Amino acid sequence: MEMVEEDVVIIGAGIAGLATAVALRRLGIKALVLEKSDGLRATGAALTLSPNAWLALDALGVSHKLTSVYAPAKRVFVTNLGTGATRELSYAGKSGIGSGLRSVHRQSLLEALADELPDDTIQFSSKIAAIDSQTLNGSSAAIINLGDSTIIKAKVLIGCDGVHSMVAQWLGLSESINSGRSSVRGLAVFPHGHGLNQDIRQFVGVGFRAGFIPLNDRDVYWFLNRYSPPKGEIIVKDPELIQREVLEKYDNVLPPLYLDVIQHCDLSTLTRAPLMFRRPWDILFGNLSKGNVTVAGDAMHPMTPDLGQGGCSALEDAVVLGRHIGNSLIKNKGHIVISGDNDIGQALERYVKERKWRVTWLVTGSYLSGWVQNAGSNWLMKFLRDVIYYKFLFGWTANVACYDCGKLPSVSLGESDSSNPGKID
Repeated sequence: MEMVEEDVVIIGAGIAGLATAVALRRLGIKALVLEKSDGLRATGAALTLSPNAWLALDALGVSHKLTSVYAPAKRVFVTNLGTGATRELSYAGKSGIGSGLRSVHRQSLLEALADELPDDTIQFSSKIAAIDSQTLNGSSAAIINLGDSTIIKAKVLIGCDGVHSMVAQWLGLSESINSGRSSVRGLAVFPHGHGLNQDIRQFVGVGFRAGFIPLNDRDVYWFLNRYSPPKGEIIVKDPELIQREVLEKYDNVLPPLYLDVIQHCDLSTLTRAPLMFRRPWDILFGNLSKGNVTVAGDAMHPMTPDLGQGGCSALEDAVVLGRHIGNSLIKNKGHIVISGDNDIGQALERYVKERKWRVTWLVTGSYLSGWVQNAGSNWLMKFLRDVIYYKFLFGWTANVACYDCGKLPSVSLGESDSSNPGKID
């Protein structure tokens, strides 16, 4: 049995975990990232990043890697399949904010973040067996037991381990719940080019919402969100069966252009999963941190994708968490202390206080947005969707997407830098 001591341990090498590691790296703090898979996971194929995400990536110093490759889309076309009417919605947001609305390959985002980290930062194939805590002489440490019998003693533990987070469970947060809907997502590839404009197109019908957006001249990201049957849904894993089912079920419902995108799908990117979320009041009143342990990303606030803010808010988390840890570093002259005034526990509490209201609203707004947009066929639901939501509330979602999470603090080289990491006492 091997015992290893680390200053900061992050569980999960997804968007939240890697972004948090980059934020700490900018402050001169090296973190160990534990990832259960044997490589970077890009489940979901792609995601759309709103201006708030680009502002966070600016703060992390990596946005330029992606903005030079992916073009912005500032228009959204929504077609009501019941009436055939198409509405154009502006998603430009506030002038000059961020880098617009851009969809990127998830793998490209993960690699852009991972490339900012030392080679030995991410420890793949790390299975977490248990999490515990230890207190000695007034100082606490998190104890992480790995499946290979290795024990890691961490002075700071940050859970970025997704919807079914072990760190969230250890904190006492409730399990995420099924929204009653599922999502099919994939990446269509057109070897000779698709010829589409750089616009987001969505199609809404009774009980479902579908859409696609080009990533470049060849690749198109597409999705289909729909209500699950009342008795539940058997989630098929075989991508060929998923593709065939979608094409057969929606052959006479969705337009030929959308069906052509599905037919060009790279089956290795095709997934189906239930849409999960954490109850807003569990986030608002739950324990999002305890001592030197906290959570970020889906481990804190899993949400449905209807506002497109899951990955975006995870990037915000990383910057805000980094800022509060950095401020503690500055106040303690380059040291992060785990007991006493301005200790790491207080920094994590300030991070939670800043984030919990915003992410609670995002989770709530995402759920309600999905409920309205996947409206039923009665006149009231159509009125809520076509008149109230798209005419009056869609602009609110654009404002939500223009949120500025702020910058990382400037830590002088005399206190901490990449070659002289912040000391944790």
